[in-house]
Amino acid sequence: MEQTFIPWASPTYWGNEEKYVLDALKSSWISGGQYVERLERDFGAFCSAKNVVSSSNGTTAIHMAYLALGIGPGDEVIVPGFGFMAAANVALHVGAKPVFCEVDPRSWCMTAADAERCITEKTKAIVPIHSYGNVCDMDDLMELARKHDLILMEDAAEAIGSRYRGVIAGTIAEAGVYSFHATKTITTGEGGAVTCRDPQLADRMRLFRSHGMGVKRYWHEVAGHNFRLANMQAAIGCAQLENMETIVRERHRVYAKYAEMLLPIEGISLQHYASDVDPVVWAIALQVDEGMFRGGRDGLIKTLLQHGIETRPGFFSADTMPHIYGHQVLPICRQLGQQVLSLPSSPVVTDEQIGFICDALANARS
Repeated sequence: MEQTFIPWASPTYWGNEEKYVLDALKSSWISGGQYVERLERDFGAFCSAKNVVSSSNGTTAIHMAYLALGIGPGDEVIVPGFGFMAAANVALHVGAKPVFCEVDPRSWCMTAADAERCITEKTKAIVPIHSYGNVCDMDDLMELARKHDLILMEDAAEAIGSRYRGVIAGTIAEAGVYSFHATKTITTGEGGAVTCRDPQLADRMRLFRSHGMGVKRYWHEVAGHNFRLANMQAAIGCAQLENMETIVRERHRVYAKYAEMLLPIEGISLQHYASDVDPVVWAIALQVDEGMFRGGRDGLIKTLLQHGIETRPGFFSADTMPHIYGHQVLPICRQLGQQVLSLPSSPVVTDEQIGFICDALANARS
């Protein structure tokens, strides 16, 4: 096929995005407004969550959740050593200490056994990350959190729509955090949200979200931040949610086609999903046998780029960044950080493009 550049990800507009943004622009509500309220309501309906608090991005969603949950100086927060580091970084910002655990070598997710080894008398919370759209074994993690009386908060930024035993990821634990970044399953450009069961926790997050002011104007009940999502951004998200069924269907198609065409290629293995998990795969990620590709994983990235295929390396393991996170030994996380590669995964990637990508992978073997 005649091939043009295939980006790793690109935002896709499915219907009413422009219409709703213009409507928000023409209204007198540019910051807050009806689309923010609608996005929270519609996302709650999609997730079957009673309480949804939107935010300016997924990281500020974590921040306002930590503040509302009382996580702060002297506390320890257990996070996986392989995954996007937002939950660890925000822990540092609120004065807590991130403690990194290993992950399962096949699913790349935190397990209860991994987390339990890290628990101390200072542990306040456990934050599993549902990397690439997978979902951690939440039953075991819920039991562990109850056993030690700990907060359990899901980082479901990459797992919008994924399910664990039929339940939407991010709605299983005490709180769940989502990202609506430009590359995510639904987008508002930048944006995020937290779901929770406790309406009082939701109210406290809203307080921290808007300068610590409640109903009394300019009266600060707590030292808050400005974590608010703009009305025009929320308008994009409302349009995206209207097409969630199509987005999920197309993401399933993309994953199924990749799984079929990657299966015969030696030297690579896809992320493992347990039978309890029905993933909406955010990024098609695979582990590369470095001895079977010239230059290993990083060499493969360069080779694919020469064919016009943009990819991404896996997350750097926390133990490779001691200047921020201190010294620890995480051999599984480190190996994944050196070997994982994610392929173009947008729901509009065509079957023909997937075939071209898989052929390029097969031909790149040593």
